[in-house]
Amino acid sequence: MLGIILGLAVLMFLAYRGWSIIWIAPISAGVVALTGGLDLLDAYKGTYMEGFVGFAKAWFPVFMLGAVFGKLMEDTGMAKSVAVVLSKLMGKKRAILGVLISCAVLTYGGVSLFVVVFAVYPLAIGLFREANISRKLIPGTVALGAFTFTMTAVPGTPQIQNLIPMQYFETSPTAAPIMGVGGYFYLRWREKVMTAKGEVFTEPEGKKIVENTGDTPNFILSLLPLIVVLVTLNILEWDIIIALLSGILLILIFNFQKFKSFVKAINAGAIGSVTAIINTSAAVGFGSVVKAVPGFETLTNMLLNIKGNPLISEAIAVNLLAGATGSASGGMGIALEALGDKYYQIAMQTGISPEAFHRVASLASGGLDTLPHNGAVLTLLTITGMSHKDSYKDIFVVSLLIPIVSVIIAILLAAMGIY
Repeated sequence: MLGIILGLAVLMFLAYRGWSIIWIAPISAGVVALTGGLDLLDAYKGTYMEGFVGFAKAWFPVFMLGAVFGKLMEDTGMAKSVAVVLSKLMGKKRAILGVLISCAVLTYGGVSLFVVVFAVYPLAIGLFREANISRKLIPGTVALGAFTFTMTAVPGTPQIQNLIPMQYFETSPTAAPIMGVGGYFYLRWREKVMTAKGEVFTEPEGKKIVENTGDTPNFILSLLPLIVVLVTLNILEWDIIIALLSGILLILIFNFQKFKSFVKAINAGAIGSVTAIINTSAAVGFGSVVKAVPGFETLTNMLLNIKGNPLISEAIAVNLLAGATGSASGGMGIALEALGDKYYQIAMQTGISPEAFHRVASLASGGLDTLPHNGAVLTLLTITGMSHKDSYKDIFVVSLLIPIVSVIIAILLAAMGIY
């Protein structure tokens, strides 16, 4: 037990320091292996790599095609087209809602949250300038739209955080519908408070960013690939690989005049997916080593013997590991690799719906994952030109505090048999 805690502490500390999980995961797994009485080399070449390769084998096509889909949406201007129209429909009086909906539609349609940040930021600048709202609220608004309910809570989302639990609980992407909108009301309250204090829009570093809305594809055509992915995945119940391929094919057909740029976009998406899948696979490999040491049985018993609904222990396990790794998919991967079978057995024995375990795991992964060392948080702050001091408070509330409350609500709903 002490070795597992020590290994997690090493993983969390090094991740917080900004070191890549690709190489700190095996180091942390080595700490767990040594203190757990395992042969270090065997644990790395055997247990760790079996977990690593197993996850990569199962999920690499989804990571790659998702990244290619997102990159094509970005490079063809389709992501921007959707965001521009949705933002303008809201108008300057609802600037926060416009940015929020733009982010939500793109992520729910399968576009990577990193792509969404790049696509929406110039539009957010324009809307916040017109509405005279402080730029400090932009990161929180984007985080709410891209990092929260469309990633983990809305049924049917093709984001990886909603798909991973399927293999452990034999569920579908539409498992257990629940979502929350409290973050929007919080941001509107913050807007009023900051405006009353005289904190309004200021140009970034004295340089005005001009919103460029020209030369973007037709809005309806841009929306169709997102809709096709959702419909084929959730209504037609096609495999996620076929659903993503369908969306990619539509993008290529609608933008055939830009065919010369296709290879570059597809290459970039495919290359970018490699880092993403390796990061998560490294986290799962760590979980495999944790599962192999004798202390894991003690840890399992502690979690499973938490008084009350077993969904509580699942939520705690996923949340803590997501926080330790700074990754929603990584933390969930570790937790479900180690405990997924146990929770599925509990579902079968207790009559609690496996869909409830699916949704709670997904929701919990989107809580402590957005601690200050999270890669998406760091990217968002860098792109928007804000510091942790400027904007992390709002990111914390909308993407960490409120999602944790949502997990509690989800557990209560499950306890009442609502799903």
